[in-house]
Amino acid sequence: MSHTWSAKDQKNTSQPGAVGQKRPRNDTGNKVTVVLGAQWGDEGKGKVVDLLATEADVVCRCQGGNNAGHTVVVDGKEYDFHLLPSGIINPKSISLIGNGVVIHLPGLFEEGDKNDKKVFDFHQVVDGLQESERQAQEGKNIGTTKKGIGPAYSSKASRTGLRVCDLLGDFKDFSTRFKNLVHHYQSMYPSLEVDIEDQLKKLKEYAERLRPMVRDGVYYMNEALHGPPKKILVEGANAALLDIDFGTYPFVTSSNCTVGGACTGLGIPPLNIGDVFGVAKAYTTRVGIGAFPTEQLNAVGELLQTRGHEVGVTTGRKRRCGWLDLVIVRYAHMINGFTAIALTKLDILDVLDEIKVGVAYKLNGKRIPHFPANMDVLHKVEVEYETLPGWKTDTSAARKWNDLPAKAQNYIRFIENHIGVPIKWVGVGKSRECMIQMF
Repeated sequence: MSHTWSAKDQKNTSQPGAVGQKRPRNDTGNKVTVVLGAQWGDEGKGKVVDLLATEADVVCRCQGGNNAGHTVVVDGKEYDFHLLPSGIINPKSISLIGNGVVIHLPGLFEEGDKNDKKVFDFHQVVDGLQESERQAQEGKNIGTTKKGIGPAYSSKASRTGLRVCDLLGDFKDFSTRFKNLVHHYQSMYPSLEVDIEDQLKKLKEYAERLRPMVRDGVYYMNEALHGPPKKILVEGANAALLDIDFGTYPFVTSSNCTVGGACTGLGIPPLNIGDVFGVAKAYTTRVGIGAFPTEQLNAVGELLQTRGHEVGVTTGRKRRCGWLDLVIVRYAHMINGFTAIALTKLDILDVLDEIKVGVAYKLNGKRIPHFPANMDVLHKVEVEYETLPGWKTDTSAARKWNDLPAKAQNYIRFIENHIGVPIKWVGVGKSRECMIQMF
C-alpha cells in the first residue's frame, strides 16, 4: 500500500526519526528477473535468457566462471558463452559480470574475440592436480571441469584471492600478493610450475584492456534499480543441484547457483528480486560423477544422449542421461521459489513409445518425504515412476500450444501439476523461434 502525504505528516521534518513521525515507504525500485537451472545444469538456460534479453536493458552474470557453458542460436548462427552473459547478443543491453563471478582473464578476452577478476592460469593447473590427488588417495575424483573455479573460490574464502579492483589498483602491491599466492600453492603442490614474471606481464596488459570496462558493481546496480524503469535480467550459471550448499555435495560447483547467489553475486537486495524462472529439460542429464537416481544405462539413455546431442559445451564430455526426475525439480523449487518453469528439449522425446517420470524416492521400500542431503542415501534410493504414453509425432515445427500433440500436452500438464509451478515456455528445438510461449 502506498503512503499518502498530508500537511500533518510534514511536521518534524527537521528532526529525522522523531517519535511519531511518519516516513514515506521506501520505493523498492526496479525488479530483477532471474533465470536459474532446476536440475544439474545444461538445461538450456541460454535459450531462455536469450529470449528475455531481447527486451532487457541490463543482463548480468552473478556467479560461477568459465566452467559454465551456454549455447545460443540466433539467425542460424551458434554462439557459445562461458563467461560473457548470453544476453550480450542484444546490442541494446548492457552486459554486467558481477562480483560473484570468478574470471579467467585470457578466457574472457578470447571469448569476446571469438564471438565478435579472479582466476589465474595456475588455478587451472591446481584444479587438475587436486583431481589427480583425489583419484590417487580415494580412488575417485569430483569430476570438475579443471577450469580453476574451485581453487579460485578457495583463494577467495581463505582471503588470499585477488579481485579486479586489486588488479586495477597499485600494480606493485598486486604483484607482491600474486607472488605470495603462487608460492602458497607451490608449497602445497611442489610440481606446480609458474612463470611469475611472464604471468604478471600478461596481467598488466589485461589490466589496461579491462580498465575502461570496469565499474563499481554495487553502485552500478543501485543506479539501475532506482533510476528510470529498466528491465534487468540475471543469468544463473550451473544449477540448483550443483549449488555448494544445497546441491549433491561434494559433487557440486563452488558457488551458490540458487536464487541467493543473485543477491550476493551482484550486491542487490532480496526486495528487488521479481520473477524467478526455473529451467528444466523434459528429461534429466548430468555431467561428471555423483548420484543420479533416474539415470538410464541402457538403450533409452543412449537414445537421449544421441538425439539430444548431450555433450558438455565447456568440457566436451558426454552427458549422462535419464528420465525426468520431479523430486529434484520440486526440491529446486523449494529453494528458489520459481514463479514459472521453462521446459526444454521436449522434441527429444518425440520417438519414444512411452515415457517415464520419477515422482518419488523410496528407501527400504518406503517413500521418503524429502530429497536426501546425504549422497550415500541418494545412491541407495529406488525411484517410483509414473509411465505416460509417448506421442510418436515430430514436435520440432510446433510454435504454439495447439500445435503440440494431445499426449505431449498431457505430459506437460502432468509435470506442472506435480511441481505446482506453471510452465511458461516449452522448447522444441535449438533456436530462439523454437520456444513456445504458453502465457
